Amino acid sequence: MRIGEMVRRTGVSERLLRYYEEQGLLTPERLPSGYRVYAERDVETVRRVRALLAAGLTTDTIARVLPCVREEGERLVPVCADLVAGLRGERERISRAIDDLQASRALLDIVIEAGPQPVAAGSR
Repeated sequence: MRIGEMVRRTGVSERLLRYYEEQGLLTPERLPSGYRVYAERDVETVRRVRALLAAGLTTDTIARVLPCVREEGERLVPVCADLVAGLRGERERISRAIDDLQASRALLDIVIEAGPQPVAAGSR
């Protein structure tokens, strides 16, 4: 299928499909004219990429993960022994980022609370 059909089937823009290709996540065939031709399996690959991005993984990590997962219904299941350890590391990275964001929010709350409070309507 051509890129327009791929966009329609996946809901991903042409720009993102090209980016996924640059990152090695997709490898469409090329016609002599240079047009990309996607296979049916590429639709599933894009869905996997989107799910892994939503899980907080980087495209570098996804490039390593894709060959090591298969789908069971709605779930992605690891099939490579060392993948789970790597995913645990990614989970820790995400947890640290969440902790950092929560600390930032707490500091911002302190600054906001120290500022002048808005006057409620009708209380003048």
